[in-house]
Amino acid sequence: MANKVEVKELLDAGVHFGHLTRRWNPNMAPYIYMERNGIHIINLYKSAAKMQEAGEALAKIAASGRKILFVATKKQAKEIVAEQAEKANMPYITERWPGGMLTNFVTIRKAVKKMASIDRMKKDGTFNSLSKKERLQVDRLRAKLEKNLGSIADMSRLPAALFVVDTTREHIAIKEAQKLNIPIFAMVDTNSDPREVDYLIPSNDDASKSISKVVSYVADSIVEGLSERKSNKDAKKKEEKASKEGKEDKAPKVKKEKAEVPSKDAEDKKAMKEAKKDVKLESKSETLDKAKSSNEEE
Repeated sequence: MANKVEVKELLDAGVHFGHLTRRWNPNMAPYIYMERNGIHIINLYKSAAKMQEAGEALAKIAASGRKILFVATKKQAKEIVAEQAEKANMPYITERWPGGMLTNFVTIRKAVKKMASIDRMKKDGTFNSLSKKERLQVDRLRAKLEKNLGSIADMSRLPAALFVVDTTREHIAIKEAQKLNIPIFAMVDTNSDPREVDYLIPSNDDASKSISKVVSYVADSIVEGLSERKSNKDAKKKEEKASKEGKEDKAPKVKKEKAEVPSKDAEDKKAMKEAKKDVKLESKSETLDKAKSSNEEE
């Protein structure tokens, strides 16, 4: 469950300031509270509700173990997004959006692998065998790849969702995500079209304080989802361990039957019985012999 959003905090951060009235998008009308000095004011109660909704959805995605790609190439959002995305351990794009980043992901992965192969060259000594000019070219290529794709080096498959700051500026990223049916979460100002995104947060996407407030809330929601995933994994391991131990305890224990060792008294009794039998047999045979001899004499 994502943390509750306080309207006062959003007000202090300047989230409510929209664009000039002449630059508005009519589809944003349900989220506009009023007009003041030629500027539209965003309804912060609706912003808070939408922020919480987006936070809960992102927490669920993070809890499932999938990645959320942060996208913000405007100057005032770059550092904020990079910092918060790293905190949440998620990939991000803060430089130019590489065309085909999502729709041609295989090619992008090849470029990332090229960066990894250059690193291997430096480790195994192959890089030192190159000429000075070749080394300079390889270094320049590595720096370019690092700048554009370094933050997505660990993203081995397409992201489960996109979080965008300023949908008008990042229209290419939005179009690619729409083609692949990837859910889009975004900060949407009064000059943008809210129909392009799945989870919108009506907010000022130009002021750094406003961006920081929204993006930090989103990152915290993702961290919460990740910690929930970890606790569920630990609980599952404990259950498996307990059930395993329970099965071992329930298993019938086979008693080893001890071989009966005859005692000394039992042996003596047996010998006495056999001796008595022998005596009886001898006396019986003697009686028969006497009877026989008396018959012969007669």
